[in-house]
Amino acid sequence: MPNSLRVLVTGGAGFISSNFIRHLLRATPYEVVSLDALTYAGNLENLADVMAHERLSFVRGDICDAELVADVVAEVDVIVNAAAESHVEKSIAEGGAEFVTTNVEGTRILLDAIRERPVERFILISSSEVYGTALAAPMDEEHPLNPRSPYAATKAGADRLAYSYFVTYGLPIVIVRPFNNYGPRQHPEKVIPHFVTQALDDEPLTIHGDGHASRDWLYVDDDAEAIEALIAADLDSVAGEVLNVATGVDVPIDEVADLVLELLDKPAELKTHVSERPGQVDRHIGSTEKIRRLCGWSARTSFEDGLARTVAWYRENQAWWRATKRPKAKLSSS
Repeated sequence: MPNSLRVLVTGGAGFISSNFIRHLLRATPYEVVSLDALTYAGNLENLADVMAHERLSFVRGDICDAELVADVVAEVDVIVNAAAESHVEKSIAEGGAEFVTTNVEGTRILLDAIRERPVERFILISSSEVYGTALAAPMDEEHPLNPRSPYAATKAGADRLAYSYFVTYGLPIVIVRPFNNYGPRQHPEKVIPHFVTQALDDEPLTIHGDGHASRDWLYVDDDAEAIEALIAADLDSVAGEVLNVATGVDVPIDEVADLVLELLDKPAELKTHVSERPGQVDRHIGSTEKIRRLCGWSARTSFEDGLARTVAWYRENQAWWRATKRPKAKLSSS
């Protein structure tokens, strides 16, 4: 890949995408365009420290705005589509309408835009949630898709839609399925920052069921390195491919709560078990073989180290999450 690339990151003010943008500005010479509609999950504070960077430009707008998307796409070389409605419990409580609009229709608009204005590479940030509960461990990219929430179903729809554009139109599509990201600047609706912020306020850490459900926890900086590796990889080796971004290790949610309380020196009694969530995914663990073989990438951050860094960030940046946390929100594990 040439050094003069312009990379469009949709949903650029979100959690994974803002950390990815920060990584690109630090580790590569690429120019970056951030496109975000600034809904509840998009927060310009996530980019506050780099907004003035000479290689970053910001466009406020929705990926469902076809005219805007066409104009932006015409000026870039690579697209990383990270724009998504991503709150599992919101999709369960409110239904799938917003999720279909952004996750499926928004992706369709981007894909049609690159039919008209070709790019060198289109990387879709899918989700490991498309797999549902592991039928075999670890789950490789051939694992059946069994999404168990409206959110997961819309991500599966976008995932397969993007693949169809590779097969039908020969577009340079790469699909990545990250496992459960965590780290600084993640919205407090997600399980790890929820646990951390609740513990800091000496409030209950709500755990669905007995907490045995396990996840493959991926530190967000490792995810950023994986996406960068996919931009740099030989296109012939990755076009049309689906790649997990995972660690190959899963940790039960109940154990995550214990570790958070231990790091913050809080009592175990703060853990509170509630009824099981509808559509709960029981076990989630990803195979790492394919991305290591095709790109030479593997996660570098252990869960213990990543969690310690994450807890420290939330402890030191309470103004950020107190402004972000929605009042009276009933949040729990995902």
